[in-house]
Amino acid sequence: MAAELRDSRSDPAQCTRTAPVAALPVTTAMWCARQGWPVHPLAAGRKTPVGNCDACRAPGHDRTACDCLRAGRWCHGFHAATLDADRIGQWWGPRPDLGVGVATGPADLVVVDVDAHGRELPGRDRLLPGIGISAGIDLTGLANGFHTLGVLAALRGATSPAQDASTLRVRTPSGGLHVWYQGGGRRWQCSTGSGAGRALAWQVDVRAHGGYIVAPGTVTRAGAYRAVGSVREPAPLPDWLARELERTGHLAPETAAAAAPAFAGPRPVPPRARQAVLAAGGGEGVAQRVLAGVLAEVAACATVPEGAAFSEKLNRAAYTAGGLVASGHLTEAAATRALREAAEGARPGQGSRCGAIIRGGLRAGLARPLSPGGRV
Repeated sequence: MAAELRDSRSDPAQCTRTAPVAALPVTTAMWCARQGWPVHPLAAGRKTPVGNCDACRAPGHDRTACDCLRAGRWCHGFHAATLDADRIGQWWGPRPDLGVGVATGPADLVVVDVDAHGRELPGRDRLLPGIGISAGIDLTGLANGFHTLGVLAALRGATSPAQDASTLRVRTPSGGLHVWYQGGGRRWQCSTGSGAGRALAWQVDVRAHGGYIVAPGTVTRAGAYRAVGSVREPAPLPDWLARELERTGHLAPETAAAAAPAFAGPRPVPPRARQAVLAAGGGEGVAQRVLAGVLAEVAACATVPEGAAFSEKLNRAAYTAGGLVASGHLTEAAATRALREAAEGARPGQGSRCGAIIRGGLRAGLARPLSPGGRV
């Protein structure tokens, strides 16, 4: 998505990297899908999903057994999100009035939703959950999510995500801001900053697994969602912010361990993964067997079009490869080639998304060398 976004009706060739601010929603939806972000329709002029059909509104309806999802209909909001170009054309082609939502979980996105609503301050214990604010501290001027997020970042010696020019940021019609990050393959959870449950900061929502975000370029009755600055790709989630999200309960407990590198012993290696291992420098030795194991998990995702925890597996493979590079058993260039080969075989055409996951995983793994002679 370029700094100035164009209508594909005048130049279709621009669609590969641009999405229009004021063009057809089908073009925006197609652009999002090319980034590896599953999309679903939003109701005309609104930021909420299109309503279900009558059958899906019935009390006791079981979404998991719903014929609508299997038939490619848009019932059940972000659960129906897709990357399929034909389905996108069927949904938005005849309905240019519909907006575009992105299912953040399957897209491996964490979006920090900063609100600027005029509301009364809550109790001090809810401004920055888990961080005490004594009664002696003057809160004059603290009025919205930009302020609380800025305070949290300052406490950690970091730049506020609202000021993070390295990643995609989208201004909302209400004056808020959506800050998009790559989730790094971890199953981050949603939250509402002004609620009583899990929260990062007051008036700061988190959109991840179990939620969706309005795509940049979508226009509602309140106005347009417009990208800020020139960056059009989500950056990796900053380490300090990942720690804060984990501290505040945004990481699903059952997936916390899955994000760490692991090797459960010998397993069949699909041909594409085996080729990737050979390209990485050979097929003999403990280090290569470790790499083959995690690449095999990535390559095996090819049998499942969507889901299969692909992002988590690719992130784990990149982390492991980074550790092998750090310990001198593999070059970084060879590791990158092997990871991209396995990823392309499992998720063709998603090079941008996979490349971001690979870069983040390698960077983290490089800081922790793996010893192939011992436990890895």
